[in-house]
Amino acid sequence: MADSDLGLWAIPLAILGGAVRVSTPFLFVSLGEVLTERSGRINLGLEGTLVFGAMAGYAIAFHTGSPWLGVLAAAGAGALFGLLHGLICSVPRVNDIAVGIALMLLGLGLAFFFGKPYIKPVAPDLPSINFGWWSTYPQVQAALRVNVLFLIGVAAAILLWWMFRATRLGLLIRVVGDSTDAARAMGVRPARIRTLATMAGGAFAGVGGAYLSLFYPGSWNEGISSGQGLMAVALVIFARWNPISCFWAAILFGGAGALGPALQSVGVSEGYYLFYAAPYVLTLGVLIATSSPNRAMTGAPGELSITK
Repeated sequence: MADSDLGLWAIPLAILGGAVRVSTPFLFVSLGEVLTERSGRINLGLEGTLVFGAMAGYAIAFHTGSPWLGVLAAAGAGALFGLLHGLICSVPRVNDIAVGIALMLLGLGLAFFFGKPYIKPVAPDLPSINFGWWSTYPQVQAALRVNVLFLIGVAAAILLWWMFRATRLGLLIRVVGDSTDAARAMGVRPARIRTLATMAGGAFAGVGGAYLSLFYPGSWNEGISSGQGLMAVALVIFARWNPISCFWAAILFGGAGALGPALQSVGVSEGYYLFYAAPYVLTLGVLIATSSPNRAMTGAPGELSITK
């Protein structure tokens, strides 16, 4: 059937499909940052981790022929960056925000340097599930073609929410994030918990990078991230450090990112480039909306450097 058969329904359908595709990196990076910040540390270096994970995942997938090995490699690379961040920030008087910015630049630089040979080679894509098999419309099938990593991300959001509410590990992370003194009184080593949480958060960001290079857009290039790692930090504040809220916020950011391509797909060509700025405008709006002294840090862990 022709594209025009769907009429105006093509726009929300394209936004829905785009929201799912675009939201996945936001989801993984924001979940990683929630895990890190709930332990009392902020990591602004996840943009570099995301890009380096994208490069590492693409390179390993290309050499092995397995996209899942690429995902594991990206997670491992992200974990190493997280471990480095955690160890440096464990040194007294070290500012975690400054370290994060430095590691962001390091990750970007290493990704661009080691990734040059992989700009043209083609690596295998991650598999997806066609939930639109029942429809004869190609737009419906494209919109409901969901990558497996998105489903894993949804499951991870639910698992993290349950962990923080109902497990001893979640309790330890929350205690360390809220009060270093209380954690020490319980016999817990805050530096170790924060380092492990930062390491796990980096692994999440690396997986988000693998999604970018191995599914959408599905190639490696130096501009693959478009600032998604940094925007995810604003997303975490918007979601009030809640993993479930991170999922909905990621869908919102993903829908904003899909607005421009959705309009282009139905023939809106005049000025549609302005809509590509929607995620950045939304990020700015979120930061302004949450900047009220009475509201900005509601629900924030007490040991975060931005709360002191």
